[in-house]
Amino acid sequence: MGLKDKLLQDLKVALKSKQSLKVETLRLVSAEIKNKEIDLRKELGDEEITALLSTQIKKRKEAAALYEKGGRADLKEKEEQEMVILAGYLPEQVGEDTLRKRIQEVIAETGAQSPKDMGKVMKVVAPEFKGRADGEQIRSLVTEMLAG
Repeated sequence: MGLKDKLLQDLKVALKSKQSLKVETLRLVSAEIKNKEIDLRKELGDEEITALLSTQIKKRKEAAALYEKGGRADLKEKEEQEMVILAGYLPEQVGEDTLRKRIQEVIAETGAQSPKDMGKVMKVVAPEFKGRADGEQIRSLVTEMLAG
């Protein structure tokens, strides 16, 4: 079963069990998928849907930070719950230790020595962990390891 089918099946289950937040979240994601398919004039594969889910999670993370800054704990909580729902459809996330180890290997392979060489490292590491690690986390680890 593809990721799109799983999302639609879970939407039906959530509708029957009256889980309003999950229904709302999955409907929004399904609409995003449909819009993207219309724009591209083709069906999205699992990898493209995973990328779309990652983008949606990132948007919710940013919104939660803004709500927190604005003193709206209720809306912040809603965004965080939506992030948890969406994260359940992403591949298993990679731990920081695994990331550090691979980044260290890539730094050795590419001969990167300073933060100026960050692009060389990111070009290899980012696609490797696409959907399995947050790009911001990868970037900060690469910066940290090249700086010192």
